[in-house]
Order: sequence, then structure tokens, then C-alpha cells
Amino acid sequence: EILNLEVTTSSCPFPDTEIDWKAYMAEVEGVINGTYDYTQLRGDTGPLVYPAGFVYIFMGLYYATGRGTDIRMAQHIFAVLYLATLLLVFLIYHQTCKVPPFVFFFMCCASYRVHSIFVLRLFNDPVAMVLLFLSINLLLAQRWSWGCCCFSLAVSVKMNVLLFAPGLLFLLLTQFGLRGALPKLGICAVLQVVLGLPFLLENPVGYVSRSFDLGRQFLFRWTVNWRFLPEALFLHRAFHLALLTVHLTLLLLFALCRWHRLLVLGLIELSWNTYPSTSCSSGALHMCHAVILLQLWLGPQPFPKTIQHSKKAH
Repeated sequence: EILNLEVTTSSCPFPDTEIDWKAYMAEVEGVINGTYDYTQLRGDTGPLVYPAGFVYIFMGLYYATGRGTDIRMAQHIFAVLYLATLLLVFLIYHQTCKVPPFVFFFMCCASYRVHSIFVLRLFNDPVAMVLLFLSINLLLAQRWSWGCCCFSLAVSVKMNVLLFAPGLLFLLLTQFGLRGALPKLGICAVLQVVLGLPFLLENPVGYVSRSFDLGRQFLFRWTVNWRFLPEALFLHRAFHLALLTVHLTLLLLFALCRWHRLLVLGLIELSWNTYPSTSCSSGALHMCHAVILLQLWLGPQPFPKTIQHSKKAH
């Protein structure tokens, strides 16, 4: 795999594969020069639209690569990052026992696009994903606080990682309940504030609106999943709202049909912890009790069968 990476970087000239690296370096250079207002930070491809963690990490790369000019050094750093990502993914599969070991070899051979993203494009996606995979490994090892910390760091590099947030919330609620999950969620929130503090103090609205812009459009020329759609439909706001609606609907269906026990217990705990009680908390409590009674009524009746089995045994 190391030899494969070396061949990839040697056979493809960087000017032919560079997309965002120069823009990253220009954005970081603006911060180094003392500009902390996010609305004033720009690169060749447009304004800075990534959170503060991105700035700090790529500031380190800026200095490590001679102000962004030593491309070979940058490619070697991203090659190490790729190998670390590969190892973390293998560890996830190993811990979950879902894939036989020989599949790992084919994963290496079939990862041409991943090679391109890491060592040819030098995107910020690999940095965010290696932190996310590290977070997943920590969560699998029951290191919940450190896992939440790494998840928040991944979000601070690229907002897309927030797509994994519903899964993390489900795990925290399952493991700790509503009250126990709040400190873990607090770790994620506090870390975002601490990392963004220099920019929040300068222009809080500018920082939040730029780095966590939920309305930002993805260019059609770079899409992989939706290439079969007409460009006009892909860029239409109604299509974006439809995707968001489908996503929220699926989350709701999973909550009601697959995670309903967790939802009921969480609402009961929330209702009892609401002081003074409100009409909503009181109504939610009665609804949860009604759901529990309905499930008991519709559920299986194992006791008569157990009694009959006992009599036969005697």
C-alpha cells in the first residue's frame, strides 16, 4: 500500500490534480496575518466555509510545507494520514466482526478514489474522517468522553460530519439515558466554542453563518450520488428541502418503529425531570404510559406456555 501511494503521487503531476490546496493555504494565511473576521477570509475558490478546527490543522500544514509550497511533503503527510485511516477502519471491522480478514486486502486494492482524495487532491475530508473513525473506535472501546471529543474535533474540520450526529445521539441515549447523555453532548458543544473563540469574539454571526452554513449549495460538477439528475433539479431549493424531509422522516420512522423503547423511556425521564410540570410534559407522560400498556396488550403471552411446559416436565 505504501508503494502504491508512492507510485500514485509520482505518476500524477500536482498541478493537474490540485483543486483546493492553494485556496486552503490562502485562507489560513489570512488568519496568520491577523484577520479573525470570517467574512473577510477568502481563497481562490471563494470564502472560507469551514470551522475553526480546519484553520488550526491546516495552519500546521502551512508551516510544515513551507507556506504550502512543498507539495511532496504535503503528499507524504496525507499518505501517513491515509494509512492511519485505513488502520482505524480495519480496527472497526475487526471489533464488530462483520468482515473476514481477507477482505481488507481487496479494500486496499480497490481504493483508487480514496488515494486521489488523500494524496492527489489534499482535501480536508481525510482530516475530518480520520478523526471520525478515531471517535468510532473510542466509542466501541467504551471511551465515551474521548469519543465525543474526537467527534467534535471532526465536526470542527468539516460540517458534513454532523450527518453522523443522530447515530451518536442514539448511542449516548441508549448507554446513559437523557440525563447522562447531556454531559457528553456538553463536551461536543464546549469544544466547538473553545476552538471558535478567537473568531466568535471578532464576529460571532459571521463565524457561525460561514462555518455552519446549512444553506450552502454543492456544485453539480462535483456530485457523484446525483449525477443522473438534471442540473436544474439538482440545484433547485425544492430538491434540497425534499432530501431534508426524507432524512427527517426516516429518523422519525426509525425512532417510532425501531427505537420506540428508547424514545418512550427518554420521554418519561424528560417528563419527570421537567419542573415545574407543563402541559407538554404531562401529556407526554400519559402518551408514553399508553404506549407501554398497548405494547403489553399486543405483545406475546409466554406465561401460560411456561406453566404448561413445567407440568409436562413433572
